[in-house]
Amino acid sequence: MEIRLRAFPSLQPLTIAVVLAAISTPGWAGLFNKNQPVPDWALQANKTHTPDYAKDASSVVLYEEYVESVDGNGRATERHRKVLRVLKPQGRKNYCDVGYDVDEKINYFRAWTIAADEKQYMAQDTDFAEVGDTSVPIMLSTHKLRVAVPPAIDIGATVVCESEEILQPYLHETIWDIQQNTPVVFQALEVDLPAGRPHAQSWHSFKSVAAVEVSPNHWRWELKDMPALDLRDIPSRPEWEALAARMSVQWGDAAVEGTDNEWKAIGQWVTTLEADRPVPSPEITSFTQTLIAGAPDFYTKLSRITDSIQKNIRYFIVERGIGGLQANHAADIFRNRYGDCKDKTTLLIAMLRVAGINAYYVPVDARRGIVDPEDPSLYGNHMITAIELPADVNDSRLLAIVKAHDGKRYLIFDPTNQHTPVGNLPSYLQGSYGTLAAGPASQIIALPVLPPDANGNVRKGAFTLASDGTLSGQVDTTHFGPEGAELRHDLKDSDEKERRESLETAISHDVPGVVLNSFQFVQPSELDKPLEVHYKLTASQYAHQAGTLLLVRPRVVGSHAMAFNDKPRTVPIDLSATGHWHDSFDITLPSGYVVDETPDPVNLDLDFASYHSTITTKGDQLHYEREFVVRQVELPAARAGDFRKLESAILMDEKGTAVLKKQ
Repeated sequence: MEIRLRAFPSLQPLTIAVVLAAISTPGWAGLFNKNQPVPDWALQANKTHTPDYAKDASSVVLYEEYVESVDGNGRATERHRKVLRVLKPQGRKNYCDVGYDVDEKINYFRAWTIAADEKQYMAQDTDFAEVGDTSVPIMLSTHKLRVAVPPAIDIGATVVCESEEILQPYLHETIWDIQQNTPVVFQALEVDLPAGRPHAQSWHSFKSVAAVEVSPNHWRWELKDMPALDLRDIPSRPEWEALAARMSVQWGDAAVEGTDNEWKAIGQWVTTLEADRPVPSPEITSFTQTLIAGAPDFYTKLSRITDSIQKNIRYFIVERGIGGLQANHAADIFRNRYGDCKDKTTLLIAMLRVAGINAYYVPVDARRGIVDPEDPSLYGNHMITAIELPADVNDSRLLAIVKAHDGKRYLIFDPTNQHTPVGNLPSYLQGSYGTLAAGPASQIIALPVLPPDANGNVRKGAFTLASDGTLSGQVDTTHFGPEGAELRHDLKDSDEKERRESLETAISHDVPGVVLNSFQFVQPSELDKPLEVHYKLTASQYAHQAGTLLLVRPRVVGSHAMAFNDKPRTVPIDLSATGHWHDSFDITLPSGYVVDETPDPVNLDLDFASYHSTITTKGDQLHYEREFVVRQVELPAARAGDFRKLESAILMDEKGTAVLKKQ
C-alpha cells in the first residue's frame, strides 16, 4: 500500500526515454492546450538570475507554487505552477507531469519552453503522453501520469508547467516537498479554506515558517533559496526521503491542536475507513477454528495463523482510487488468496478475532526515518499489524513488543513479509515509527529495535592450504532472524543455476577466482528455524609467495565492513540492522610451513557495537575467530568519529595477513 497523497512534485521514477517513446503518437493533449503565449508570471520568473549556489546543478527551479482551494466538503482543487531552467545536458530530462486516479480530474494542463534565445514554444498534442504506474512490478493500478515534454529543451532553456486538478475527495491533507534533488530559488504553498475550517501544519527536517493570511482563512507559506539534497557521495546514509525537508497541512479531522491529538485523529480516520473490512466470514471462522484446534498455548495459536497468512496469501497489489488506502473485505481476500499489505493485515485481524485475539492496523513506511513523530501525516507506503498481547503472555520468542500510552502491549508483525516469523521484525522496520490505528486509543508508536541475538549468523570454515597457495575447504553457515528471512526471500524465486551463480559471486568478493565445488541450502519449513548454507570451494593463488614466505589472509570469507570516508558528516549514519555475527575458521598449513607472524588481535567495545578478533596457532593449524555485535540501527552525525574508528578496525582486521615460513 502506498499513500498517494499529493506529494510535491508528483514526478515518478520514469526515464525520459519511456516518456519520449510514449509521445510519439498524438493524444488528447489539445483538449487542454490552446495556442497561448507564455503567461506573465512565468516571464517574470524567467528574469531570475541563476544563483551562484546552483552553478554546479544540472537544473534549477526558479519558481514553484501550489494553491490548494478547499471546498465545503474538504475536497481540494490544486493549481500547480513551475518554472525550471536547464543548466547542463542532464537537465534536459526535466518535463512537466500531473498524476491522477479515477476519482481525480485534470481541469487543464499546459507546458511551454522559453529557449535560450528567448523564442517561445508551447507544447502541442504530440508533446503529451499518458503513462501507467510502473513504480511497483506486482501491481494493477489505475494511477497514471500525464506527461508533457515541451520542444526545444536545451541548455539555457526554461521549462514552464501549469496545471489544475480536482484531487481525491477523501484525503484532507497535502504534503509540500520543499527540498528536491535540484535547488529551488522561490517556492510557495497556499491553502484556501472555507470560513471556520481549521488547519494544522507540521514540518520535517526544517524549521517551521509562519504562514501569511492573504485573505480570510487563506494561508500562504513562502520559502527562498532551498538547496538541493545531494547524498551521492555520502556512504552509510539514511533514505533520501528521510532527510529531505517537507511540510504537511491538515484540514480534516486531524486539523487539531497538539501533535499527539493529530496522530490520534489520523489513527481514528484509519480505524473508521477499515471498520467493516476485517469481519470474519463463516468460511474464515471455520478455517481458523480448525487451524488452531488443539493449540497448547498462545504462541502456537498465533503462529499457526500468521504462518497461514504468510504462506497462503499471495502478494498482489490492486489500486483503484480509494483502494490505494482502503483494504478489501476479509471474505474476498480469503476467497481470492491474494492481496497487498493492507489486505494481508485485514485477513490477519479477522482470523485473530476468531481466535479471541485483538489486532489493529499500523500504517508505516518500509523505509526507516520516513514517518516522523513530529510531522503527523498519512505519508507512507506500507501497512503492518499490532497484535494485542494478553497480560499473562510472556514468551521469549515474542520480541517485537511495544507498549502504548495506556500500558497495553502490542506485538508488531509484518504479514506481507513471507519469511520473518511472528515475534521477530524485519530490519527495515526496526527503529521506525507507525500509527497505531486503535480508535480512541490511536497514537504514534516507535517500532522496536530488537536485541542483537535476534539476528545474524554463525559461520564455520575448515580449509587446507597447499604450498602453491591453493586453498580448499568447506564452509557451514547458520542464518537466523531477519538475515535468514532475507536469504529465504532471495532463494524463493531462483533456480539451482541462479543460486550457484549468486553464491559464487558473493564468495568471489572475498576469494577472487573461487570455484564452487558443491553447495546446499537447508530451509526448514518453520520460519523460526535458522536457514543453513553449506558449500565447498577451491581457490588457486589464495596465498601469495613473497620469496620463501607465504602470505595468507586468515579471514577467508564474509565481510562486515561498511563504506565510510573522512569527510565532515552532517547526516545520520545508517547501520542497517542490529545483529550478532560469529566466524570461526581453521586453515591447515602446507607441509613444512609454520606461522612466523600474525596480525594483532582486535578488541573494540563501543556502546553501539563491539568487534573482537583473534588469530592463534595450534600445531599445523591457523585459527581465526571473530565476533561482531551491533546494538543500534542509526547513529547521529556527531558519532562519525566512533563509526570511523569501528570501520577502520574491521577493515584492518579483514585485510590482515599472516606470514608463513618454511621450517
